[in-house]
Amino acid sequence: MGDQELPVVLVSGFEGPLSICEDHVGYLQKHFNLITMQEFLENKAQFSQTIQAVYIWAGQPAINQELLQSLPSLKIIANGGVGLDHLDLKLIDRFGVKVANTPEAVSNPTADMGMALLLASARRLVEGHELACSPNTKVISINWMGKEVTGATLGIVGMGTIGYKIAQRAKAFKMKILYHNRNRRGVVEEKAVGATYCEHLDDLLAQSDFVMLSVSLTPQTQNLIGKRELKLMKPTGTLINIGRGLLVDQEALVEALQSGTIEAAALDVTYPEPLPRDHPLLKLKNVILTLHIGSATHQARHQMMENMVESILASLSGLPIPNEVLLK
Repeated sequence: MGDQELPVVLVSGFEGPLSICEDHVGYLQKHFNLITMQEFLENKAQFSQTIQAVYIWAGQPAINQELLQSLPSLKIIANGGVGLDHLDLKLIDRFGVKVANTPEAVSNPTADMGMALLLASARRLVEGHELACSPNTKVISINWMGKEVTGATLGIVGMGTIGYKIAQRAKAFKMKILYHNRNRRGVVEEKAVGATYCEHLDDLLAQSDFVMLSVSLTPQTQNLIGKRELKLMKPTGTLINIGRGLLVDQEALVEALQSGTIEAAALDVTYPEPLPRDHPLLKLKNVILTLHIGSATHQARHQMMENMVESILASLSGLPIPNEVLLK
């Protein structure tokens, strides 16, 4: 329990892997009286009428109809990150509750992560590290090679804020940039990064040496990349996913990697996260896996927290909400 004069905000908890960041608690408590889900569940009668905001970190606390019905004073749900596939926006809207996220805070580090995965896969950095550290390594074959990124073709699927920042980084590597997006970017924006629009995803897949997924997960984009799409890619192609695991049919991806349909994959996201310890993706040498860490920098996470605080305070003061998510 904190200062009773401050707005009451529901959070997941202060301990455990899905709790709010320990370093952020002090800052948050300057602005809010934080109530954990455990405290709320143990005393709904006391807190139901007073909670005005929910602070979602690592997808927690989960928002469902039962929770929304038990929070009649709720005005806003602030979500850390840009992805909203874990939220039923139509359900939330029916309760008259606003939603805000933090797209700007995560765009640069996630774009950095995309390029890091691209480079690591192309130059086989993980394999090289393992070879360098192995007690069995005596000589490195001169024929052990990766492939160059400079001059290669990068196909970006999803040219939103993150996708565009990836294009800016790829331009510095003198890559040929193709992109597929629901809406075409303006001519000036295209020229600034040297990007060419592909109206059809199939055309991008067939021409790209590296395919980067940076698109939101929606019912329309789930399994966007399946067996058919993987067969359209070059056999020397690499698939990189920094969006959501469900954008890719993972069974089809495993088959494509095992059969040589594509050469490699680099994935910051999977489904589920983490993968079961016996999942075949964990055993493939031509795969790099990380644990959804695109925004996992101290700077980005602190900015996310500050943006969420700003949105909550604006909502409770009746002011325009920064980064409000509008129902389409």
